[in-house]
Amino acid sequence: MTSLWLDGVAPIPTDGFQPGAEYDVAIVGAGLTGLATALMLARSGMRVAVLEARSVGAVTTGNTTGKVSLLQGTTLSQIRRHTTENVLCAYVDANTAGQGWLLDYLDASGVPYDVRDAYTYATTDDGAATLGAEYDAARSAGLAVSDERTSELPYPVERVLRLPAQAQVDPIAVLRSLAADVRALGGVIVEGERVTAVSASDPAVITSDSGETRAAAVVLATGASILDRGLYFAKTEALRSYATAFTIPRDAPSGMYLSADSPSRSLRTATAADGTGRLLVGGNGHNVGRADSPAERLADLTRWAEETFPGAERTHWWSAQDYRSANLVPFVGWLPRGRGRIYLATGYNKWGFTNAVAAAISLTAGLTETAEPEWARVMHHRVTHPVDLATGIGFNAAVGKEAVADWLGAETAPEFGPAAAPPAEGAGVVGRRGRTPVAVSTVEGRTCALTAVCTHLGGVVHWNDAERSWDCPLHGSRFAADGSVLEGPATAPLGAAPEPG
Repeated sequence: MTSLWLDGVAPIPTDGFQPGAEYDVAIVGAGLTGLATALMLARSGMRVAVLEARSVGAVTTGNTTGKVSLLQGTTLSQIRRHTTENVLCAYVDANTAGQGWLLDYLDASGVPYDVRDAYTYATTDDGAATLGAEYDAARSAGLAVSDERTSELPYPVERVLRLPAQAQVDPIAVLRSLAADVRALGGVIVEGERVTAVSASDPAVITSDSGETRAAAVVLATGASILDRGLYFAKTEALRSYATAFTIPRDAPSGMYLSADSPSRSLRTATAADGTGRLLVGGNGHNVGRADSPAERLADLTRWAEETFPGAERTHWWSAQDYRSANLVPFVGWLPRGRGRIYLATGYNKWGFTNAVAAAISLTAGLTETAEPEWARVMHHRVTHPVDLATGIGFNAAVGKEAVADWLGAETAPEFGPAAAPPAEGAGVVGRRGRTPVAVSTVEGRTCALTAVCTHLGGVVHWNDAERSWDCPLHGSRFAADGSVLEGPATAPLGAAPEPG
């Protein structure tokens, strides 16, 4: 499982860890948020370090579909339902600023991208009605969206919204350029350095695998916050979705498409590393750890693409994780109880290529003590509405229900003793040893027995049969088959299971 963007590309040059080094700002996470923020701060004269647990672009940014669009499915009408007209317009202004900065940067840096029209489409009457609300919200926020009834898609549609002159990018090409520019300005980017703690002292102390780093300020650009201050893990919902790449059939659409109906379908074209074209098909998302079989969702997406575009042959598949707030507006700014020294950005709801750069602009204004854009001021002071509270309660009610059901299931699961047969290749099972839930899997011939309890807040993990990982259904932490952390908010690995009695 490797994304089209990461397959076969040369490593992005980075730096070694410097124990005890001190910086103006330390950024945790080398995705688009982290590197865009690092570059903006480095350009202002600050000394910046970026600490990445895995590799540049290894998590969300390197696994997106790379759409840089202000037409975002049905996002705007949902934001309008949850917030005020001012917040809706501020959100669009923020995304416009993020898109503009990114495309100007790519132009100046000679990084290629494609200009494409963006479409949201419906194939049902209910979907068409939803597009009516989206059209009204988009026009109210100043977007030149057109309302149409036909498309180039090889199947019938009821209604289509179109926004011209949006963009699609190769995410790793973007990160490669940003990383090179950060380092050229004296910034440091360190891979394989997982941050496990951040103090709000003066200076802040960042504890990671190789030691400590000090900085006047810290930015958490990790998707889910790795710190529990502010409880942002409970204010967002962790979502996982799938993408596939196919050899391009004759009737591949030229625009960027996203369905309003469920299950979601995302379409765009791209160019592979060998110069040949691909059709990207995404969708079939779900809450992390709560799908019975991610592998079946991937298979369903593949079947749909092969039936819809005869002759298409799959060459790649991958998945990505995103976080959604109750009102679909990102959280960007200082972290509560961080003494004004710790900042975060999260909750992009799958639209990171505009929201991440907007977050970087807002964070840079705060960290350099320059005037923040008006849209940032409005979004920072948005009011929580009853519908937001209800949605947030729904997030956490689902978490509580999942936690209780999984613990009861683990306590009544079969005992996994010394005589138990190992799972089949590619399979994982949750059982128990005594009263301890255990997670046992076999991957590439190696059987691993781990405690099945997430190291974040104690959820019982579920086996992901597509990615061969252990996923926590509470707040989206993910672990490899050997227990190592793949994605937060957890920062510690799953421990070894107790020996069978």
